[in-house]
Amino acid sequence: MRIAIVTETYAPDLNGVARTLVALVGELRRLGHEVSLVRPTPRGTDVPRESGEVRVTGMAIPGYSAMQFGFPAGGMLRELWNKERPDVVHIDTEGPLGYSALNAARALNLPVTSSLHTHFHVYMRHYGLPWLGAPALAYLRHFHNSTAFTLIPTEDQREQLAADGLQKLKVLGRGVDADLFHPKRRNPALRAEWGVADDAPVALYVGRLAAEKNLQLFIRSVHAMREVQPSLRAVVVGSGPLEHDLRRDHPDMIFSGARVGEDLAEHYASADCFVFPSLSETFGNVLLEAMASGLAPLAFDYAAARHLFVDAENGLVARVGDEQHFIEQAKRLASSPEWAQTLGVAARQRAETQTWSMIAQQLEAMWREITPEKDSKTHLTSQVSGQTSSKTQASPPMQEVA
Repeated sequence: MRIAIVTETYAPDLNGVARTLVALVGELRRLGHEVSLVRPTPRGTDVPRESGEVRVTGMAIPGYSAMQFGFPAGGMLRELWNKERPDVVHIDTEGPLGYSALNAARALNLPVTSSLHTHFHVYMRHYGLPWLGAPALAYLRHFHNSTAFTLIPTEDQREQLAADGLQKLKVLGRGVDADLFHPKRRNPALRAEWGVADDAPVALYVGRLAAEKNLQLFIRSVHAMREVQPSLRAVVVGSGPLEHDLRRDHPDMIFSGARVGEDLAEHYASADCFVFPSLSETFGNVLLEAMASGLAPLAFDYAAARHLFVDAENGLVARVGDEQHFIEQAKRLASSPEWAQTLGVAARQRAETQTWSMIAQQLEAMWREITPEKDSKTHLTSQVSGQTSSKTQASPPMQEVA
């Protein structure tokens, strides 16, 4: 298939949306598909242009300079796609560039699908703009209901979004590179840098340092864990608008900043448990990375945790929104390092079943349902590639936080 993907975030951006898309693009190309990419020009770095990549003008999002949106490019896209018609257009983000791509694809009568990665209507509460929640949801509903279908990562997300009026929702999970994120990357030298004894547990958080991530609950949980395990250290990996204040207010914690690739994988594997208090995820890729790294994970019972965890077998879950229960579960995790290690082994086994190759083949099948007339040679190539790479995980060039 000839697939056109439109996104306002991609490598080297350090977020879960970019990471997910990089992995899927890599696997789709391995399956024999021709993938073109439309994205804003990366800022502040000389990033090589991928094959078939088209870049447009972008601008930093006010108040969140690490992210940007693309300016509308409808005219250029209509001209481009009229000359070389893609079999399907997939829009990964709902910004001005994404909306112009939606209109261009519909004007050319091209099959168009979308992904919903971010609950913007929920985020508004975290940024003191609750009155924008309803308009944001109305826009998401209008945008996604205009496509053939919208990809979301879990079944409970489908139920919630359907209740909010979104239609034609399809569940597509997430994968993990289980070769990159692996317990073998545990690094004694890194633990020594943290000032951690061999037998002292480390509680890890990986993610954006932003209001919607519920980081105060992570901090309270760490304090509670130290009541039963005084030697416990807390390590925070990531960057964001709260980083300065968190570093200032919590000198007892180790803030490692943004990490990528093998460096990030070593940070995961050198910890012992993963404490993830966010309630704003559509999935939470970092949970899969922590599980693949052999950590005992704790999260609220929704999104990735509901899909991946069996409570007290390969992780611990807390009742959604019950912060006291979350803290109790954190103390339970800290009370028995041996048990936590057993959870981590089981978590690793579960993560190994979530390959990006499998996810990409599921997506391919969904697209074929709306693009029935396909090049049979391409389809055959895809089937053969899928058989030979079923155990292969994608290795995105830039890895970091959700």
